[in-house]
Amino acid sequence: MKKCMKKLLCVATACMVVPATPVFASGLIAENPAAAKTQPVVEVEGGKLIGFTRDDTYCFWGVDYAYADRFEQPQKVEPWEGYQFAQTYGTISLIPDQTAVGADEFVWPHRYWTQSDHCQNLNIWTQTLDTEAKKPVIVFFHGGGHTNGSSIESTAYDGQALSEYGDVVVVTVNHRLNAIGYLDLSSFGGKYEGSGNAGAADLAASLQWIHDNIAQFGGDPDNVTIFGQSGGGTKVTTLMRQPAAEGLFDAAGLISGGSATISDNTNAKLLGERTVEILGLTAETIDEIQTIDYRTLLSAATEAQAQLKEEGITVGWGPTADGVVVMDEFVTTDIPVIISGVFSESAVSSYKYGDFRHHEWDEAETAEKLEERFGDKAEALLAEFNKLYPEMEDRELYFYNNTMNSKWDTAAAFTELGDTVYLYEFDYEAPVNGGITAFHCEDLAFIFHNLDDPMVNIAYGEDPNAYTVQDAISSAFVSLAYTGSPSTEELPWAAYEIGSHNLMKFNVESGCVDHDTTAYTEILNAE
Repeated sequence: MKKCMKKLLCVATACMVVPATPVFASGLIAENPAAAKTQPVVEVEGGKLIGFTRDDTYCFWGVDYAYADRFEQPQKVEPWEGYQFAQTYGTISLIPDQTAVGADEFVWPHRYWTQSDHCQNLNIWTQTLDTEAKKPVIVFFHGGGHTNGSSIESTAYDGQALSEYGDVVVVTVNHRLNAIGYLDLSSFGGKYEGSGNAGAADLAASLQWIHDNIAQFGGDPDNVTIFGQSGGGTKVTTLMRQPAAEGLFDAAGLISGGSATISDNTNAKLLGERTVEILGLTAETIDEIQTIDYRTLLSAATEAQAQLKEEGITVGWGPTADGVVVMDEFVTTDIPVIISGVFSESAVSSYKYGDFRHHEWDEAETAEKLEERFGDKAEALLAEFNKLYPEMEDRELYFYNNTMNSKWDTAAAFTELGDTVYLYEFDYEAPVNGGITAFHCEDLAFIFHNLDDPMVNIAYGEDPNAYTVQDAISSAFVSLAYTGSPSTEELPWAAYEIGSHNLMKFNVESGCVDHDTTAYTEILNAE
């Protein structure tokens, strides 16, 4: 059943009755210049939205792009009468209970929000509402491994600064996650066909809504760049396999995530069947799963995952090639694609936060630390590290993740598909707690040009180097959106070629380098 989930106009505690000819059309908003600026109205497919402005940026938040009952495919939202507010964030996906504060909370603060099955909404920031403006559109899909996260999980995801800096339309998207987004119940009949990729189907629906409506926000529906970080990178590569998303985007970014491979849904179906069994449901009573309490559902699914793992079958949350929503082969190719990583990422999380004084380590302490982490390989690895990072001190090896070594095969695979690939590694070190090397997610604050956000700024203060890096990487993404290439006049960026190891390093001094990690990796992996 399609539903419209927005609030009608309310003032204080009393709801305004919207007559057949809305009162706003007579001048309260539409003809009042001041109100039109602070409470902009846009008509989209379905009805009219009232947004708001911050500084000179038009904002429309919590806009429903689709509706779906649990485990079913997204449908267009039914038209509404009158106006809907688009002035607050919409609900986010149901997610597991958060039971601990993240180790990275100081440098990457999180925020959580009201959760719902019905979370198909997006947020828009734009500099103009001229329908003929045709500004490039940049769409972001959050990380969280298809289990957690949201479009507002970090204040760094706020799109205003990037929209202002690049004169682009920025969109961030919520969608179904974990069990409600990826539990494959296709064994139980056609109603649940595609249920194992409901979250992916939501994302394609968001792109369709953007294509159909973004011109009303000054955007160009024929110039859409999508990017995602971590699990969001996989969301992007999945969209490249979805027929429903074909032709709806023109460039892509895989930021610390995403690959050229995907599994079929054989094991995902086993997980769905085992979850149903644990819930005590049958083929005859399966529809009860659509209304069962989420925590009960998630608990059963988690138990099913544990049972299957004991049987040697590991099934996580995420997209699979089901041949319905997601294909085994790519359907979108021949586009520019950014593939990236950061210096430390997450695999060395026990090291990356430092000891508040690693820049004070002398030669002897550095040698001791490197031996602590790498054993008798330390000296040989350091020699290769110095070749890869001549600008860095020896002690930085202790925090190094060899991030880009896993990216070369991915870059080659996409290049073979006809995509033009650009690689980067983000290396800037946050100047707090004695220096925190580039951690998983850090580059997003720079891409979004959000170093002045009060929560983000805690990690960077007034370091002018941080702002230099911010302008460099943000400009590259804006250039990608405008021209199809992240190369700029100030910072030329050559595309990857198969067999090469060319990538951009974003740091205090950014630039393209040959970054062949082969020798380092061979030493690291030697028995």
